[in-house]
Amino acid sequence: MDTRSLSLFLNLSETLHFGRTSEACHISASALSRHIQQLEESLGVTLLVRNNRSVQLTHEGKRLQQYARETLQQWDTFKDSLMADSGELHGEISMYCSVTASHSFLYDILSEFRQKHPKIEIKLHTGDPASAIPRVLAGHEDITIAARPDKLPAQLAFSRITVSPLVYITPKAEVLEAELKQAIKKQQWEHIPMILSEEGLIRDRVDEWFRQQQITPTIYAQVAGHEAIVSMVSLGFGVGVVPKIVVDNSPLADRVELLPKQPKLEAYDVGLCALKKRLKSPLIEAFWSSR
Repeated sequence: MDTRSLSLFLNLSETLHFGRTSEACHISASALSRHIQQLEESLGVTLLVRNNRSVQLTHEGKRLQQYARETLQQWDTFKDSLMADSGELHGEISMYCSVTASHSFLYDILSEFRQKHPKIEIKLHTGDPASAIPRVLAGHEDITIAARPDKLPAQLAFSRITVSPLVYITPKAEVLEAELKQAIKKQQWEHIPMILSEEGLIRDRVDEWFRQQQITPTIYAQVAGHEAIVSMVSLGFGVGVVPKIVVDNSPLADRVELLPKQPKLEAYDVGLCALKKRLKSPLIEAFWSSR
């Protein structure tokens, strides 16, 4: 079964950029165009609207995007099942997590897994934890280490690894300016510059806390990734909110302090996430059950 054209189209439908797709898929731009044209001719519809500046999916293109994603996932699951029947598992698992999660959990998880399944390769991507679950839901990754959302999507499976408190961190006293030091001491939140995540579960919980206190916060910076928050706080720019596990694993842990009187936020429930239907794959199931 030739799934090459579907795979190329799916990648292009997500990047909406011929150059990036051809580079990622190791194919020339002209060959990529031919694959898309052949798909359009075969289906009798226009899948993409192209001009010199942009690429956009048509209605039919969006329908094919969903079909391609589901079909390729089912094909991978079927191939994996044949491998399981034939003996030792081999193949590739795509995984996403934050840098802190890779430091904190992956060594123990992967050490045992690699001993049991040495021929399964792990393709690891790291980045903003706010992107973790959306990437799994979109089919970009097989598994992620992520915080459990307040409402877990019905199609997701979640397996807890640990629970980490959310903590407010401040710069060390020696790098604090007098005005900021006084505001932190008195917890005058409207005068304290905050360094927060751009989006995600923690940002939602912090925003809700400020709403409950009827306080309009002063946002100094919004960043992607919890590690960057620790860095900015350590330089004296303001107060940040991160999972305690991030502070514990940061090389800058000795340059920040926990706020003595912590506002109460619901803890960070960290675990593995995957689409329930992907657990039918012997490769994914093997990883899931190995921890």
